[in-house]
This record gives sequence, structure tokens and C-alpha cells, in this order.
Amino acid sequence: MMASALNTSFTSYTQRSVKLARAFAVASVLALGAVVSLPAHAQGSKVGFVNTERILRESGPAKAAQAKLEAEFKRRETEVQNLQRSVQNQQQALTRDAATLSESERMKRGRALDVAQQDFERKGRELSEDFSVRQNEALQTIIQNANAAIKTIAERENYDIILQDAVTVNPNNDITEKVIQALGR
Repeated sequence: MMASALNTSFTSYTQRSVKLARAFAVASVLALGAVVSLPAHAQGSKVGFVNTERILRESGPAKAAQAKLEAEFKRRETEVQNLQRSVQNQQQALTRDAATLSESERMKRGRALDVAQQDFERKGRELSEDFSVRQNEALQTIIQNANAAIKTIAERENYDIILQDAVTVNPNNDITEKVIQALGR
């Protein structure tokens, strides 16, 4: 369940990163428009493109970070799941036994259920927050390494401009695979 939640959270963060990158892509497209409108001597500009989402999904460091996060948070995920089951069991027992319990016993169990519910919610919230922090740290490292790889490729292959996450791209200009290979598959 947490692996799914972790993956969903990772994907959600990736999607937010992609939206931000798309905003930069629009600015880059506008800059590209300026490059295209330059005099004839600048017509030979070499333009490349990278797909950030694909890098964050397929690169070796991204996959390793995802596996590390899942392993790191597995114990706490199990603990939160156990708390959830405990709260559900207490709720079912209280509902089932309510008719036969004294008022004081029903109130005592109700308070215990409230405390267990609050503990479950607090630990679930802490887990989610801690995971988000660690995920952001991991993604920042991957993005920094990807940017360094992009810069190296751009310098080595004499690119004038590299766009990230453009709306439409000629596949001949896509250097995403080169970046993924530079990061390690």
C-alpha cells in the first residue's frame, strides 16, 4: 500500500515538477522564437530538447531513489497500517458491543477509540510529511545531476540552446536518452 502511496506521491511530485518545467519551456519557446527570428547568420543554431518527466521516471538514480525511499519508509508504513487496522477493529467492536455495554464502559471505549484515531492520523501525517521532505531531497539531487549532464552534453555536442519539456519537438532534437545514459540507466 505504501509503495503505491510512495509511487503516487513521487508521481505527483514529478507532475508538479513537470508543470514548472513546462512554464520554463514556454519561456524557452519564446526565446527560441527570438533565435529563429535572428538574421540569416544565426540560422545555424543547434537546439536540443530534454523530457524532464522521462528522466525522473527512467533514469537509474531516479529508480534507485524510489527504491531507497520505499525501503526507508516501509517500517513506518507498516506501523501506520497496523494502527489503521486497530482503529477499525476497535470501531467494529464498539459498534457490535454497544447494546450490551454499560454507559461508562461505552464512554471509556469511545475515548480509547478517539485516542487511537488521533494517534493514527498524527502518525500518518508525520509519515507523509517526512516522505515528502526526503523525496524532495532526492529529486533535487537527481535534477542537479541531470542539469550537469545536460550542460556537459550541450558543451560536447555544441548545442546553442537546450529546451526542457517543450510542447512539440522534432525527435531528432531530443537528447533525453543521452541524459538518461549519462546518469546511468
